[in-house]
Amino acid sequence: MLNTLRIKNLALVTDLTLELRPGYNAISGETGAGKSIILGALNLVLGERADRTLIRDGCDQCSVEAAFDISRLKTPLEPILEENGLEPSEQGQLILKRTFTSSGTNRQFVNGSPTSLKSLALLGRILVDIHGPHDHQSLLYPAEQLAILDAYGQLENSRREFGALLRRRTGLEEEKQLLVVDEQTYAQQLDLLRFQATEIEAAGLNPDAEAELEAEYRRSSNAAQILQLTQASLALLGEEDPSLLNLSGSLGRLLSELARFDPETASITQAHNELMNAASELQTQISHYQDRLEMDPERHGQLEERINLVQSLKRKYGPALADVIAFGEQARTQLEALEGREAELIRINREIEQTNTQLVLKGRALSAARSKIAPKLTRAITRELEQLGFAQSRFDVDLSSRKSVSEFPSQVPGSGFDTIEFQFAPNKGEASRSLRSIASSGELARVMLALKTVLAAQDAVPVLLFDEVDANVGGETARIVGKKMRQIARDRQVLCITHLAPVAAAADSHYVVTKQVTDARTHSDIQLVAGKARVAELARMLGGVSREALKHAASLLEETE
Repeated sequence: MLNTLRIKNLALVTDLTLELRPGYNAISGETGAGKSIILGALNLVLGERADRTLIRDGCDQCSVEAAFDISRLKTPLEPILEENGLEPSEQGQLILKRTFTSSGTNRQFVNGSPTSLKSLALLGRILVDIHGPHDHQSLLYPAEQLAILDAYGQLENSRREFGALLRRRTGLEEEKQLLVVDEQTYAQQLDLLRFQATEIEAAGLNPDAEAELEAEYRRSSNAAQILQLTQASLALLGEEDPSLLNLSGSLGRLLSELARFDPETASITQAHNELMNAASELQTQISHYQDRLEMDPERHGQLEERINLVQSLKRKYGPALADVIAFGEQARTQLEALEGREAELIRINREIEQTNTQLVLKGRALSAARSKIAPKLTRAITRELEQLGFAQSRFDVDLSSRKSVSEFPSQVPGSGFDTIEFQFAPNKGEASRSLRSIASSGELARVMLALKTVLAAQDAVPVLLFDEVDANVGGETARIVGKKMRQIARDRQVLCITHLAPVAAAADSHYVVTKQVTDARTHSDIQLVAGKARVAELARMLGGVSREALKHAASLLEETE
């Protein structure tokens, strides 16, 4: 559920924190008070396109932050967070944040980790289903309609099995495409792969030896300078006059004489002895290093040739030696597959045939199950629509099936043989039309409400937001809309922006958006109302604050208790 929504500098909002509750939350307020800001803020934090004109006048940026309790979420989010490089949720809390500036800079975060708008939108689709007047709702898309039918019939496992088979067949077709080429291209591929594999194998590459090779090459390339430096170092230590060792010997004699006069200077003499030993050890090490130096032009040539070979292979096949080796292994594997092309083609064709047989069986079983479920879904939604004021309406599920596996290579993996179209005729005597062609947002919102009521047990989205679900309804229908909201909210959190008192009265929690002027600036605020304040708001929604309106408002609340 959505625990907290914080909005800063968005439209009429300066700084607003909305603490929401489980169940059914109604949001009401005067026209123009800013109820739509709640909808706009949620859209932003869930990955919708940002409109810079929404930034409050005089501000450089705005931000929206939403905190969700995901402890009971049906869809596990941790694998999605890990896959997108995001911080895991702590104590069942997921924090989404979106900021954008007047200059057009967008930043978004999940649990404090910077993320892409795509990742934010992915999480948004899992967490919240928004049904507003300007929302291109998921209900309009055939793929989503098919998913609704399958959810109602509990056919998700069959969908997944069919999708896995279809992905398997697609992979086999891609393997086959690599093998089915004309003879000239086939010969060229063989030559190229054979050359690449042989060239890399012949080099005998070892990533662990690369650093040692480069170090030896550097020494060999600079052997003359290194010899000159070692000779000069040895001369300074003991061969020149005065040398370091000669001077140290003279110093030692002076310190010995000093110790004869003052025994307490013995520690100084000891320090000198250690210095002499260190200088002698240094002289020995440099001498041994010099003895190992080789001025071997032939070896240097071999090293240079090896270095050039390694660099050439890295330029061709990969930035690192490990990449070159991996490329060679892949080339060898492809070469072996091409050399055994006929046997490989026989194997792939056999597996494609077996997969197609399984697809036909799974697809037909899925189609048969859907054909049985579709009329049940039609009847269930029609009953709900009748209660929502569409007594003369007709809802249809138009389901059609393909005949051949080859007809759906690029379809949604879980679609099977079937295509679907939800159709609706709001009035008697009218022909059914696809939901996409329905002009009234109020009609579409009530169809969605009917669907959500029917699918309440199967729907995995934890938060539903309805806007204008009560458009063009009143009287008893408004009461039923409120009851439906409350019914859906038994299994998830529902937010409803409403103008109708019966719809708001059914809510577990009621929030009121107000518009105020402070220091010559208009700003919106939202507060939870209860008791007399809630009765007063319901009376306002009924048309006034008269005694009759207050009495009516109180009776509406009593009906829902």
